[in-house]
Amino acid sequence: MRGVSDSSSSWRHPGRTGAILYAVLAAVLGGLTAAFSRLQVARERGRREAAQRLPTGAIIVISNHTSYADGVLLALACRRLGRSLRLLATSGIFRVPLLGGAMRKLGFIAVRRGAADASAALDQAADALAHGEAVGLYPEGRLTRHPELWPERAKTGAVRLALRTGAPIVPLAMVGAHRVLARKRRGRALIRALVLRPHVHTKVGEPIDVRALVGTDSPSADQIRAAADDVMARLVTLLEDLRGEMAPDPIGVERTPD
Repeated sequence: MRGVSDSSSSWRHPGRTGAILYAVLAAVLGGLTAAFSRLQVARERGRREAAQRLPTGAIIVISNHTSYADGVLLALACRRLGRSLRLLATSGIFRVPLLGGAMRKLGFIAVRRGAADASAALDQAADALAHGEAVGLYPEGRLTRHPELWPERAKTGAVRLALRTGAPIVPLAMVGAHRVLARKRRGRALIRALVLRPHVHTKVGEPIDVRALVGTDSPSADQIRAAADDVMARLVTLLEDLRGEMAPDPIGVERTPD
């Protein structure tokens, strides 16, 4: 496979046990999630059958980030599209008893934000991609702070990972997750979701060959930044289609302090 990682990452393939655990948890969480929401994966009329599933082989799935429920919903959406996602998630979750161990067995990857070894998560992601896995991450790096929940401008991690490994980026837009579990007043949001079961809509875009997009084997920092904006613009466009309105910024709004 093109772009196999030479990293000494500690990422370990989940194996058969992990695959069984993933299937069981997906079924259980899918049932629980159905009590709080109605997840819908877009299948556009007239598109070829292959486009109704995520591509095979190594891919990087990116999505917008509005809710603490995003990770579960994104993983479930990808399962419906034929792939088991290895998601990059904040390291704090991995310190939770039982949950942290389960996430490691599923092949999820801890991100230590702000730490000196934060880049180790990309090393592990590159190793997972070398095994032909689907890796998921949020290019914003945090929940959006925009009052209308439009995405913030992307960081460059997803693009750098794609350039390093040769894996295509697949944008997957999601709308409605904040109604399941909001960033604030989470208890009230869950109760409301249990009563109303809000719709969560998703839409998948075409794979993006970032190496072809950049057009050079040795891109500059400015070229990487431009590619990250281009990739984010495609995710924002999908989001505009789902929401039926124009985003305030086509490449994501500027980040604001908490």
